[in-house]
Amino acid sequence: MNQLISNIADRANVLLVSNSPNDVRELLYVLDRHNLGTGLAGDVDEGVELAAGGTDLILLDAALAGTNIGAACMRLRNAGGRHGVPLLLMSATPSAEEQGRSVGAGASDYIKMPFNARDVAEKILMELALHKADAPVPHAATAPRPLHPQTLEVNYHSILAGSPDAVLLFDIDNKLLIDANHLAESLFGMPLADLLQGGMERLFPRTQDDGRASPQLLEEKIRATLQGRIVVFRATCCHRDSHPIACEIRLMRLSVPGRQLVHARIIDLTERILAEAMRAGQSALLEMVAKGAPLIPTLNHLLLLIEGQARGVLCSIMLLDDDGIHMHSAAGPSLPPAYMALLEGVAIGPGVGSCGTAMFRREAVVVSDIMHDPLWAPYRELAAPFGLRACWSRPIFGQDGAVLGSFAMYYRDVRSPDAHDLGLIDTATDLAGIAIGRMRHERELQRHRTHLEELVDERTAALTQAKEQSEQANRELAAALENLSITQEELVRRDKLAALGALVAGIAHELNTPIGNGLVVATTMAERTREIQASFLDGLRRSELETYLTQASEADAIMLRNLQRAADLVSSFKQIAVDRASSQRRHFLLRQFVAELMLPMSTPLKAAGVSLTQDVPDELAMDSYPGPLGQVLSNLLENCLRHAFEGRSGGSIAITARGSDDGRNIRLSIADTGVGIAADDLTHIYDPFFTTKLGSGGSGLGLHVAHNIVTGVLGGHIDASSSPAGTTFTLLLPVAAPQSGAA
Repeated sequence: MNQLISNIADRANVLLVSNSPNDVRELLYVLDRHNLGTGLAGDVDEGVELAAGGTDLILLDAALAGTNIGAACMRLRNAGGRHGVPLLLMSATPSAEEQGRSVGAGASDYIKMPFNARDVAEKILMELALHKADAPVPHAATAPRPLHPQTLEVNYHSILAGSPDAVLLFDIDNKLLIDANHLAESLFGMPLADLLQGGMERLFPRTQDDGRASPQLLEEKIRATLQGRIVVFRATCCHRDSHPIACEIRLMRLSVPGRQLVHARIIDLTERILAEAMRAGQSALLEMVAKGAPLIPTLNHLLLLIEGQARGVLCSIMLLDDDGIHMHSAAGPSLPPAYMALLEGVAIGPGVGSCGTAMFRREAVVVSDIMHDPLWAPYRELAAPFGLRACWSRPIFGQDGAVLGSFAMYYRDVRSPDAHDLGLIDTATDLAGIAIGRMRHERELQRHRTHLEELVDERTAALTQAKEQSEQANRELAAALENLSITQEELVRRDKLAALGALVAGIAHELNTPIGNGLVVATTMAERTREIQASFLDGLRRSELETYLTQASEADAIMLRNLQRAADLVSSFKQIAVDRASSQRRHFLLRQFVAELMLPMSTPLKAAGVSLTQDVPDELAMDSYPGPLGQVLSNLLENCLRHAFEGRSGGSIAITARGSDDGRNIRLSIADTGVGIAADDLTHIYDPFFTTKLGSGGSGLGLHVAHNIVTGVLGGHIDASSSPAGTTFTLLLPVAAPQSGAA
């Protein structure tokens, strides 16, 4: 066709008169591909200048012609050199009035914008082919006569021959098909001579798929075509053997003086529709698989989908048993059920028809003639009553490579597969493999699920029993806990009473000595006083008075010493209950406070041969109670001097302070290098009146008081660690004492 079209292009030039290049850009590109010379003018005046150089067809935008379309068309045609130059009018605002004026102006056609560039290019080619010869116009009174194909310009026949689609040319006046190309012969299954025997109606069934009568549809579409429109519609055509053909039909009127000719381009949509049906069917099938639809309906859906892609095919799917030997009829919706029943339970093997052999060999088996193929020798009598003559089978594999079954295509005539058939077989086996594999996977899952349910039931029973035992144990434990709580409360009460008794006993023991000594002295002096009084009445000697006075002086010293001892003990006892209200809170620097506190301690430390070191950073400051803190440090130092260095000549004490990372606490430690505290004694050092130096002047209240102050007034914590190398007391104190401790 390209060479024949070039014959036109060697002599043909097309002039486009439009001020909207974007609207005609695609058309210019299509015309250029057909090797047509093109020119573009922005208005009528410029178009006249270009037409004067020679043109074979003019395409005019009606908007540039204004109200006087006839004058514009005449100027352009006259400039082209001959009155018969075809002119097509195009309009972006089409109307019946404008179309009538264009016909009156001699326009060959009226094209509505926007348009399909391919359709307009085809119309231009038709106009160029039909107007190369100046055909005489019949007299108006002469009745139209059939137009013989030989009266047309030869280039139109060339276009028909080179078209990629089926093309027909109809003479509407005489209701005859007057020309067709070879693709039309193939589409309708008729040679050209048979096609030219009648009109259009016989190429269509009586009614369309929507129930509309085909003659009525054709009459409506041809009427619209004769009005100058390019009509595109879908319809069902009819093959010679009566099977339907889904087509897209494009009708276009040809401008032949005195004749009504319609050019029809027919596109066979069968492959497109089948492809769309295949895509939709595959999607629906995969959706069924994804939703867990039953296997047999899914396989039937697959087989009907494949059967819809080829005429005369009957499909089946056989499933291979778990034993890998016997096959079962799974699906064959279009095959006779009696035939499918004959295949149930047959063992596969090297000569078991198409399906049994394919599964045995693990490869495709094509049998084009069942009646003469040795693979069907034992089974051809089974197929003969049902008219089955060809069978192609391919095994279906799972993801693990195991054979799941087979897919087969049957025909009632002897034939071999073509490329289309092989593609359908590939698609069918792939989809069947997915569906069957999913079914087997679900079956395996169900088996595991059942086993899991049994395990769960067993485990539930065991857990229920364990729960009952646990609940029983909990009840027993709750009862024991309740008894323990009662016992604990009783023990706490007893411990409190015991502690109170120990405290009272300790106080009584400590006070008993000075008070007892004073009572003995007072009793003795009372007796001596009565004796002196009795002697005074009889006459008192000087020596007796001097003796009495000496005894009274000694008794007075003893009394004062024991009363002072009792007073000191009472003062110590009062420290056990820490009095917050009497403590003064203030801000102070810890380094300065410790240094001032240690000054009075220098003398006893030096006397004991003990050195003291202080490591307190300058920036450490506290908002606390310096009085109670000083009492704690003094008690700890006195405890060191009294107990730590017994049996040793000298030693050292180190006071160290460090702030925490968050700045909220201070760790203050007093460490000595003394003999340490025995492990048994370490747990009792804070008990009141606990001392290892009973009778040596200590009351056993120093550490008890220190513990109460640290944990009470100062809001901190005190710990003690000890070894034979020494003892360390560590105070963890908040930088700001608790507000509840404020005076």
